[in-house]
Amino acid sequence: MFYRKLAMMLCAVLTSVIFIAGPAHAATPDHGLRLRVLAYDYAVAQAGKWYCWGGTGPTCYDCSGLVYEAYLYAHIQLPRTTYGMLASNQLIRISQAQARRGDLAFYGDGHVEMVDTPTIMFGAETTGTRIGWTVSTPYWHPTAFYRVRGAGRT
Repeated sequence: MFYRKLAMMLCAVLTSVIFIAGPAHAATPDHGLRLRVLAYDYAVAQAGKWYCWGGTGPTCYDCSGLVYEAYLYAHIQLPRTTYGMLASNQLIRISQAQARRGDLAFYGDGHVEMVDTPTIMFGAETTGTRIGWTVSTPYWHPTAFYRVRGAGRT
């Protein structure tokens, strides 16, 4: 229990630092990136807003609501929930090493965030938190990565 609390506090501190500093935006040779980056940039523009269950903006979002609205902004309509997204044929499974900014990172089947780097995600985590960046830890990390069809090369 002590280690779990310690890990959660460390993650909160790191998330706060990353939230303030923002992500590193390196250039990428992936020319199919435009729609993913458009969706990602929309999501990042929501940073600091509150998580709210069932929220699709504009004042608060839940995890899938943020992803749904971000991709809708990029003219790609995904299902509204994480379960719907995973059940759709719009996602292509990729490895963590293939994950690029704007791809989707799922934590089981009940939570989704957007990839910034393969170890840093962006999203709406849970009730009582603000939308921002999270760092993967041994205790909280994505279990699967996906690319949205029509949003870049696989």
